[in-house]
Amino acid sequence: MKILFMGTPDIARDCLKAVYEAGHDIVGVVTVPDKPNTRNKKIIFSEVKEFALSHNLRLMQPEKLKDNEEFKKEVESLNPDILCIVAYGKYLPKAYLSMCKYEPINIHPSLLPKYRGPAPIQWAVLNGDKETGSTSMYISEKMDAGDIILQEKLEIGEYETTGELWDRLSKLSGELLVKTLKEIEAGTAPRKPQGEEFSQVSMIDKAMAKIDFEKSAEEIKNLVRGLNPFMGAYGFMDGKKIKLWKVIIRELSDENKTKANGEVLEADDKKGLFIKVKDGVLEVLEIQGENSKRMSAQDYLRGNKINIGNKFE
Repeated sequence: MKILFMGTPDIARDCLKAVYEAGHDIVGVVTVPDKPNTRNKKIIFSEVKEFALSHNLRLMQPEKLKDNEEFKKEVESLNPDILCIVAYGKYLPKAYLSMCKYEPINIHPSLLPKYRGPAPIQWAVLNGDKETGSTSMYISEKMDAGDIILQEKLEIGEYETTGELWDRLSKLSGELLVKTLKEIEAGTAPRKPQGEEFSQVSMIDKAMAKIDFEKSAEEIKNLVRGLNPFMGAYGFMDGKKIKLWKVIIRELSDENKTKANGEVLEADDKKGLFIKVKDGVLEVLEIQGENSKRMSAQDYLRGNKINIGNKFE
């Protein structure tokens, strides 16, 4: 099958890689324009562009799709059988919906109709979901609202981070895309309307990264793992910002129930770092001090003094 692939981040790259290795004819790859790094202004390529260049695939990086006749004609000249879109980052105009032999398809890393919109992987972890998955669907005029073709499920580990789940979903999504293309080409692809009941998620907001130590241990644990590794959840101690990257929940003893939420119960470079919260204790496994790097709590405590009774704000 002749495929025009459209995508940007690593999950899209893994899908492109799966399609490439399955032997499909990739007539072109579309990704977003290059952007400068915000720190050093060095131009960075998308993960999809890196793959396309390394495999000598035809690459296109239009500034926009809507009202872009030059790009539309270029796509038409390639005569693809189907458009495959995975986390491209731009809305596909109506003119492209009936351009090819087959309807364009999209891979979305959630079990639609749950979690339409951006950041579905992060929100599954943040909300403490026990399972998620990936969905292949036909593209419609409404975002993530097209008819479902196939779905594959994954269980989410109790302490699995967004980064860990992202890697597993990337692999699963690539396999799902290849399977979907096979069904479409054979004329056996199912079609299931999503219906009117769905959940919509938003982009992750930096403001949500600050830990509220008055919340439950489960809520804080999910925040920490949900923002790992893309942002990091944090608190303040003595006016300094400290990020918590990995925590596990421990039982709260009767003697510590009267302690303040956010209070340090133990801080030892051998025993570790333990923080009291509303209904439990958080054992910190990975931490990052201000202007420092990530490390184990024990390593952090060897070079930074935290006293029992200190409190996270």
